[in-house]
Order: sequence, then structure tokens, then C-alpha cells
Amino acid sequence: MIKAWFANMFSGSPPKQNLGTILDRATNGEADAQFALGLKFSSGEQPDLPQAAQWYRKAALQNHLLAQFNLSIMLARGQGIGQNDTEAAAWLSRAAYAGDPGAQFQMGNRLSRADLHHSEAEANEAMIEAYKWFQLAGAQGYKGSVANSERITFRMSHHDVSEGNQRVSTFVATLA
Repeated sequence: MIKAWFANMFSGSPPKQNLGTILDRATNGEADAQFALGLKFSSGEQPDLPQAAQWYRKAALQNHLLAQFNLSIMLARGQGIGQNDTEAAAWLSRAAYAGDPGAQFQMGNRLSRADLHHSEAEANEAMIEAYKWFQLAGAQGYKGSVANSERITFRMSHHDVSEGNQRVSTFVATLA
């Protein structure tokens, strides 16, 4: 199941590299190599999820967006590492704000579910934020983002959609 999840997350295969070479590069602090080891340990025939989490954390600490996103998923699910929703949310947020479309999509999902458990004002705010994240992920072509954005739009007022669009514009302007 984990192997299929990672296979779906990353289209295209990176060139095959010698494990020793990748390990040397990762040990020397190269974030891409650390991420590659995280992928290897999380998706092999016999996954070693604790090792995967360690390598993802090393790369995540160096601002590797996909490592941050993958680490957040592992923390949220308690895969190879103790479940920690607070830390998972922090890594997810960090990756989303840095522009990772998968993290932005997941932020939209979390917020669209969160609106079910709060007051009307909090639910409205969560929906606007979910809309923003789905729009940002959709602009990068992330699968399902446009459909999710359209789905929650039906529950939003015209004013809320306008506010969501303003937040998207503000976010994009801060990245420029």
C-alpha cells in the first residue's frame, strides 16, 4: 500500500543511481540524496519506515519541500515514527507555504474537513482557506485540486469566493 502511494505521488522515474553513491551524498548533507534515500526506504519491497523518516527529516530540515511533505504524512499516520499531529501540521504548513502543490492540496483537504467541527465563523474561515489552498495547488496542475475547489465553492457565498481569490493573489504576490 505504501509503495503504491509513493508511486502515485511521483510520476516519472529518476535515473538509477548506485546506492553507495546516494548514501555518500546523503551522508555528506545533500538534501536531494537524503530525500532519495527516504523514498528508497519507504517504497522498497521491504520498507524500512523508521529509516525513511530519518532521511526525510534530514532533507526536510534543509528545506526540501517533498521531504517536508512526506515527513508530515508519516508523522500524521505514525508510519515509522511516532504519530504527532502537531509536528505533522507544522511540516505540512511549511511545505505548503513554500509552494509544494501536494502540501497545498493536503492543507485544503484538512481545512475542508475542519469546517465540520467548528462554529459557523470558524467553519467559514476554514472553507475560505481550503479554497485558497486548492486554487494554489490547482494552478500547479495538482490532480483533484480543481474539482475539490469547485466542490467547496458550492458551500461558499460570492463574498467568500472573492475573499478566497484575494488570498490567492496575495499569496502569489508574496512569492514573486
